[in-house]
Amino acid sequence: MEKSAAFSIRIVNLYKYLTCEKHEYVMAEQIKRSGTSIGANISESQNAQSRADFIHKMNIALKEADETVYWLNLLHKTHYLTDIEFESMKNDAEELVKLLKAIVKTSKSRTPH
Repeated sequence: MEKSAAFSIRIVNLYKYLTCEKHEYVMAEQIKRSGTSIGANISESQNAQSRADFIHKMNIALKEADETVYWLNLLHKTHYLTDIEFESMKNDAEELVKLLKAIVKTSKSRTPH
């Protein structure tokens, strides 16, 4: 998924900015972990062993995307991110959340019960 890969690159660049320019390490590490995990789990899902495994990996990606939105909000509220930086990153993260929710919902509806 190209969107998650592009988002991961933005997250790594945000990590560099937070650590080098702002000297913030704890939240920077957290958002790097959750923000890059989205794409990693989506990538893993492409070789899932079953539909259930695919759904599981996509659910993990969704949870990581939700966590990333949390860290973005916290970074903004603690003034590490400007309004413009925050809105841009948050919009991308929320778009991933919406896409992942739709994928999980569709995949679950196609699963035999």
